[in-house]
Amino acid sequence: MSQEEYRSDIDAAETPVASVSNVNYLEVLVLAERLHRQFLEVIQLELDTLGVRDINNVRALILLNIDDAEMTASELLWRGCYLGSNVSYNLKKLTESGYVVQERSSHDRRVVIVRNSDKGLELCGLLKAMNARHLEALAKANFRDEDLNVCRSTLRTLQQFWSRTIQPARLGMDPRFG
Repeated sequence: MSQEEYRSDIDAAETPVASVSNVNYLEVLVLAERLHRQFLEVIQLELDTLGVRDINNVRALILLNIDDAEMTASELLWRGCYLGSNVSYNLKKLTESGYVVQERSSHDRRVVIVRNSDKGLELCGLLKAMNARHLEALAKANFRDEDLNVCRSTLRTLQQFWSRTIQPARLGMDPRFG
């Protein structure tokens, strides 16, 4: 994105739009964070119920995000939000606990590839079963798939807006002087 395109986005964002309320915008941001924290609490409750004591909720979420794939730590970071946690540290702890296997890439020895071990896949399966129970409960509460689609679409649009907003900074451009 060029500085001109960025400036155009910022100018458009600075133009008051009657349909976008500051209160609604800020509430969406707070709700997104609150939902994430509550989901971590739900994961912790499930871990406690299962008697799993050697892993915390953030690390369990990392296992869910890895699932049955292989990826780098950077890819893992893009897949999820871990509330300021150090992903490298958590991967180290997950490896020490036997939940994750780390291997150097055969193409670039600087890159570490991670995947769930059998122990990690087993816990991941139990957490997926928890999610399935939640989906059943949502259906019984007459929560519709369309509701989630609208929410997902709105959050994705916000994510894309913020990505376009921060992109110039990533490229070393100062958006104030476009």
